[in-house]
Amino acid sequence: MNFFSLPSKPWIWSFAATVIVWIVTVLFTGGASAFGLSQAALTFASFYVIVGIGQMFVITLGPGNIDLSVPATMTLSGTLALKLMDVQDSMIVVGLLVSVLLGIAIGIGNYALIKLLRIPPIIATLSMSFIVQSTAIWANRGLRIKPPEVLANFTTSTLFGIPNVAIVALILSAVAWLLLEKSIYGRWISAIGQSMFAARMTGIPVDGTRLVTYILCAALASICGYLLASFSGGAALNMGGEYLLLSIAVVVIGGTAVAGGNSNIPGIWGASLFMFLVVSMLNTYGFGAGFRLILTGLIIIAVILVAGGRQAGR
Repeated sequence: MNFFSLPSKPWIWSFAATVIVWIVTVLFTGGASAFGLSQAALTFASFYVIVGIGQMFVITLGPGNIDLSVPATMTLSGTLALKLMDVQDSMIVVGLLVSVLLGIAIGIGNYALIKLLRIPPIIATLSMSFIVQSTAIWANRGLRIKPPEVLANFTTSTLFGIPNVAIVALILSAVAWLLLEKSIYGRWISAIGQSMFAARMTGIPVDGTRLVTYILCAALASICGYLLASFSGGAALNMGGEYLLLSIAVVVIGGTAVAGGNSNIPGIWGASLFMFLVVSMLNTYGFGAGFRLILTGLIIIAVILVAGGRQAGR
């Protein structure tokens, strides 16, 4: 490996920022929270990673492609899965399968709105989010059903010091990397992101590829909702709220091209850890949620400006 080429890698900066924020937070607490902070960062960043990978696939398709139904999909998935499992360990796999199928259905619905009604993805997925969130409200009815004990223990436990949800996120990341780097599907979405017209001219099944991509995004959001509801001890109607901004932020900060055609999975991990640690640091210093959202927006703007400057320089 050529270490002199590392600064040119988009993902290296998110990891560098993560290390800096981690050191500052640990120093402020006198070093007592180093291990606990690291475990918490891995745990919560894993949820960001799972939804971030799905959003990354969609954003790679090119300008205008984004899925705003992610939070509602997470909420409905967690709600329906817990109701179906009904605290029974024997229903854990069934609950997971239903979550995945739900994600597939929502992904199909999203692309159906985009294709059949010829409306922009941002409008289509926003419309779908209202439908999905309303369904979640109807299904939840104010109840907070507990997850099965085995599933709750799994999502809150560790293996050799590594949170189980982080292991799940790593496995999903590896699968996503294989899809992007080693499959024809990965080449197709990159080509579509660079030029949809050129992709059609070369015979790439653009509509089929975009459909699969929106299905992947919704399915990953459903899996994340399933895990998050189990980790949190129940599904709440606002459980997916913060993931709309975060699912986009970790993709952009992680080095994926906003204009499409280029994706970056390692960067999503760096950005996810960074975002969690920034929140932890702000909480440590006593800053509220409003300031955190402002800072997140400023970080995204800064990253886009830096990325734009690099592209112009090239």
